[in-house]
Amino acid sequence: MALEIAAVPVLTGEASDRFDQMMEQSEMRRGSVDFSREINEARAILSKANF
Repeated sequence: MALEIAAVPVLTGEASDRFDQMMEQSEMRRGSVDFSREINEARAILSKANF
């Protein structure tokens, strides 16, 4: 016997507005970590590798 397809819940009202605000804030913080030190260390290690 087949199972009934359940409806997908949709955010509305205040929950939707709050989700949009949180999404915008997280997008603004995205990519704010500086990995330049780690990249330089990795390049130094790879330059010594014999491959």
